Amino acid sequence: MITLTSAPVAPLLNRLFDESKNTRVPAIAAFAALPEEERVRIMSSKTGYREIYADLKDAAIPVSRETGLLLYMLARNAKANVIVEFGTSFGISTLHLAAALRDNGGGLLITTEFEPSKARRARENLEAGGLLDLVEIREGDALETLRAGLPKQIDLLLLDGAKGLYFDILRLVEHRLRPGALIIADNADYCPEYMSVVREPDGNYLSLPLPGDVELSMKRS
Repeated sequence: MITLTSAPVAPLLNRLFDESKNTRVPAIAAFAALPEEERVRIMSSKTGYREIYADLKDAAIPVSRETGLLLYMLARNAKANVIVEFGTSFGISTLHLAAALRDNGGGLLITTEFEPSKARRARENLEAGGLLDLVEIREGDALETLRAGLPKQIDLLLLDGAKGLYFDILRLVEHRLRPGALIIADNADYCPEYMSVVREPDGNYLSLPLPGDVELSMKRS
């Protein structure tokens, strides 16, 4: 049995994706109406993310169904048993990764969420999916919550929080990434610092862009 495609996870994910698609959040509409230059400035910000994500507390902002499946497949193929996620939101990506851990035989997923109401919602969803026992939700600013208390070795890192912080989050955890560890970054183009590191020809990563604005990288050593 594959956890991702079986009850209770599969029907739960279908409901969450449908709710996200059909829920209208004024803050998202207001953001979409801004000039492109202003949207880029906001998405790339290292200082204004607290206000931004507080405004978006009612928005799931999930990964796509395709990216969710990709996360599951990568985690399974890597035989990951320790995963770190930056940006929990309602826990849709978390469910995909935790399902992979379950099918890998167990493990730990540390995920961090700035907005308290989203952390509560994610916890409820993970409990409904029967996967909460595999997940540690750290509530607060990831620059603090991921600063200490990490496992000695991390197999997979998902970056899907405030885009401007991707470089800073990578620097916090990269000494724990094992050789061959995978990093999946959503909308990484909004963080040029991050892109310059993972795409450095003689650097410590191999990286390539995937459809859906996803950057997939692997730590060399």
